[in-house]
Amino acid sequence: QVQLVASGGGLVQAGGSLRLSCAASGRTFSSYAMGWFRQAPGKEREFVAAISSGGGDTYYADSVKGRFTISRDNAKNTLYLQMNDLKPEDTAVYSCAAVWTRRQSLVVTTITDYIYWGQGTQVTVSS
Repeated sequence: QVQLVASGGGLVQAGGSLRLSCAASGRTFSSYAMGWFRQAPGKEREFVAAISSGGGDTYYADSVKGRFTISRDNAKNTLYLQMNDLKPEDTAVYSCAAVWTRRQSLVVTTITDYIYWGQGTQVTVSS
């Protein structure tokens, strides 16, 4: 029902900023809870941030809290992840995910609850 395309990754020095985008197809974007996940080489995929379909509720992993901001523009069918004060340990492939829900305030943080996934975009933070 929805196709996701992540973009905006790149190489940045520690302390720098980067904004990731996730473009979704269709006209039902506002009915999907969304999330960002990341996976570093040799490590399991981990939760980064999530936002409700209505955009009014968010949740962050402790490792990024205070540095990253998740947001969405339902009119543009786009999810964002603003990444500030980047650290080398933030280096990973970042993927966006979506799951349909009738609850506009629901924040989904569990990887197995997501149905649709983007291909991911590489973020590399140098020291």
